[in-house]
Amino acid sequence: MDDARGKSGGLFSGAAWHYARYRPGYPSTLVADIVDRFRLDRTGRLLDLGCGTGQLTVPLAAHVGAAVGVDPEIEMLVEAAIQAEAAHVANVAWVRGSSVDLPGRFGSFRLVTMGRSFHWMDREQVLSALDGMVVEDGGIVIANDSCLVRPQTPWQQVIEDIQDRFLPNVHEARPALADDGRTHEDVLARSTFRQVQRRVYEFDRCWTVAQTIGYLYSTSLPLRRLLGARQTDFEEAISEALLAIAPDGRFIEPVTMEVLTATR
Repeated sequence: MDDARGKSGGLFSGAAWHYARYRPGYPSTLVADIVDRFRLDRTGRLLDLGCGTGQLTVPLAAHVGAAVGVDPEIEMLVEAAIQAEAAHVANVAWVRGSSVDLPGRFGSFRLVTMGRSFHWMDREQVLSALDGMVVEDGGIVIANDSCLVRPQTPWQQVIEDIQDRFLPNVHEARPALADDGRTHEDVLARSTFRQVQRRVYEFDRCWTVAQTIGYLYSTSLPLRRLLGARQTDFEEAISEALLAIAPDGRFIEPVTMEVLTATR
């Protein structure tokens, strides 16, 4: 998660606890592919820009000499440090900052990753800054997957319908992306990192009711604040509706994860 508005943050304020516990991690096959692609051999440095609570930083840190996780939300970094300690990962520095701080004094890196974060940034500014930060044989990885709250299945549509019922103007409250119509690949093609490989990972995620509700509270939409005293009623409505669809409490989300690997 990154916020191009700078260190003031605020985009995911109050979401870190849920983010750390309910945001899915990345497939082990993706981590293995990144390690293989960049020949990571426990040397060199990794920068995870918009690191959130470390879902990508922590598994990759074991394959580099040192890692830096950068995020504007101090609460995210606190949770990231907890996750790293639990995984016995001790080579990560968690730094409060944003993409607008680049190049700053972060130093040089073999690999820069942006998981579920590049879309929040001034993409051209970031790539220009990274040109002076990524070593000659290094590169960039941008990973994005489908979003639970963008309906693909009947149970996901039920969630959206309930949100609309409780918060009729919920879409107006969502932070707007700086979308100029260009894909990440379009932007990369006009940068120094124009050698792009695209890979798509498709798999299923299984959710429970509790995990689903936890995820809803982890997004950039300040759902708990907007619900106020109606939070319990909202959770009960979600639970009742979902269990009516699947009484066993298991819900399958088809996931499409796009990963772009970019080098000079």
